[in-house]
Amino acid sequence: MAVISPNVLVHFPVITTPKVRFTGSRSKVRCSNSMDYGKAKMMEFPYASAPIKKLMVELLSTVDDKLGSSLHATSTLPSHVQHFGNSTRTAQASLHLRSGLPSSQIDLVLGGWIHCKLPSGGALSITSLSAYLTSSTDAPHFLLELIQSSPTSLVLILDLTPRKDLILYPEYLKNYYEDTQLDRHRQRLQALPEVTPYYSPSLYIRAVLSPTAILVTLASESKSIEQLIEDDISPIAKDLLHFWIESCACLAREVDASERAYLAERDRVIKNKTIEVDLGSSLPRLFGQEIADRVLDALKEYYNK
Repeated sequence: MAVISPNVLVHFPVITTPKVRFTGSRSKVRCSNSMDYGKAKMMEFPYASAPIKKLMVELLSTVDDKLGSSLHATSTLPSHVQHFGNSTRTAQASLHLRSGLPSSQIDLVLGGWIHCKLPSGGALSITSLSAYLTSSTDAPHFLLELIQSSPTSLVLILDLTPRKDLILYPEYLKNYYEDTQLDRHRQRLQALPEVTPYYSPSLYIRAVLSPTAILVTLASESKSIEQLIEDDISPIAKDLLHFWIESCACLAREVDASERAYLAERDRVIKNKTIEVDLGSSLPRLFGQEIADRVLDALKEYYNK
């Protein structure tokens, strides 16, 4: 998962993405079709609404089509972590992690969902997709999370998370966020009457995200949540993933040895902090400490390789 907030138990046309201007040397990284995920592809999303399931299937299919040859064909996680639930069957979850091949600049792609029945009689459903790059590039990571705790409201977190200090490296800010006009997605989405800004209670989470991050709450008004996802969220999410694949995952950037060490350490800290702030707080409450420890230990083992 990515940045689940502990206290959340809560039509644009497709926009063509402008080309990114880079000042350093660059070259295309081999990104092409590959073999099928098989049953472990995690395409069922049994508790997600039809529009969320459709969106996630399309996003994962795009990852497989465009980046599959750069990823291991099967999940890196052990089978008992790929799908798990609590003893009372009130909470279930699935995690699917595909690591990048040694020749790839993709570190990992992690997809997952959590479903938990709430004491109020409703249910909490979280669906996420995140992708990390290796220290061979300084391009941003990708993050998508949909958090729904009722049929009439949903929290969306969507971002290309920066890998560098945007004050110390203003050209990075210009290349990835200003010249590309990524903020237009947030601006157009927040212009909808059903959309209001969402403020994560975690200062750490807010510090990790970019200035163009989309953090919003959708509430049913003239449109249903399903229609908002179909008409408004899906085009933006697909456009942002396409941009990330073409301009981040599949475009090499020259990174020297000292910079690689900095990026590797920064990514390691972020991954482990994400486990601590996000899953470390939510999994024990939803699944019990024993199952949570099993899942967290498996993730930590991979994250700290």
